[in-house]
Amino acid sequence: MDPALKPRLRRRSAFEYVAWIVCSLLALGILISVSTNPNFKWHVVARYFTHETILRGLMLTIFLTVASMFFGTLLGLVLAIMRSSSIKPIAATAGVYITIFRGTPVLVQLIFWFNIAALYPNLTIGIPFTDISTAVDINALMAPITAALIGLTLNEAAYMAEIIRGGFMSVGKGQIEAADSLGMSSATKMRKIIIPQAMPSIIPATGNQVIGMFKETSLVSVLGVAELLQSAQLIYARTYETIPLLIVASLWYLVMTLLLSYPQSRLEKKYSRATSRLPRQAKPVVLTDPEGIAR
Repeated sequence: MDPALKPRLRRRSAFEYVAWIVCSLLALGILISVSTNPNFKWHVVARYFTHETILRGLMLTIFLTVASMFFGTLLGLVLAIMRSSSIKPIAATAGVYITIFRGTPVLVQLIFWFNIAALYPNLTIGIPFTDISTAVDINALMAPITAALIGLTLNEAAYMAEIIRGGFMSVGKGQIEAADSLGMSSATKMRKIIIPQAMPSIIPATGNQVIGMFKETSLVSVLGVAELLQSAQLIYARTYETIPLLIVASLWYLVMTLLLSYPQSRLEKKYSRATSRLPRQAKPVVLTDPEGIAR
């Protein structure tokens, strides 16, 4: 080791020790304050943490997360393919969709879909050039849970489209050119070449989106959907124990986020290792005819 570096390393070690001591004392002070303050009412938190209403809300939150991510990912895949299309009207249509849904707050979108009946009271579905048709009452159809699922799905699709498209763009041009030289159709090339190689970029980012979606479901409480936050609000509206019930909801969000973060971090490590093992530059593809002569 360079002797000139030793004093610098000693100063850095001393600073780290001081930082650890200060942060530890600060954390200890906050812990003592929170645990001894009677206004937190930890006995109320313990009583309601596994309350039936809270657990029902938690189950609904998990359902909204899973359903919104599933349908949002499927729609996002379609939008990503459209956005990557060489046909300009198709790519522009996907681009407009992504811009609108990423450029407006998800809370506004949720309220909009809940009140869509003000614009379209009835939806008529029929067979063209015939008298066969049926009308659907949008006001009756657009229940709070339906509006929540539609709003979260359509918003998530815009973000997943960009994540998936970013994965597509991470595939080397040489791979695509090789697939073209083999005469693969666009669908075959997408299924066998692009999507499998794009997964290392897509999956870790999708894990982050799942965690974000779980917390984002709290916004649907404005529609009256009895998810986790709304369930806590219903209880403290009756008992006037606002802070303890908010702590209960926050603890459940924290617990579920930690549970989701573990597999997400494992996926990140797995695919980062897989990506690091890939060659930095692909070797040129040399095509030969049946006699083995390079072309």
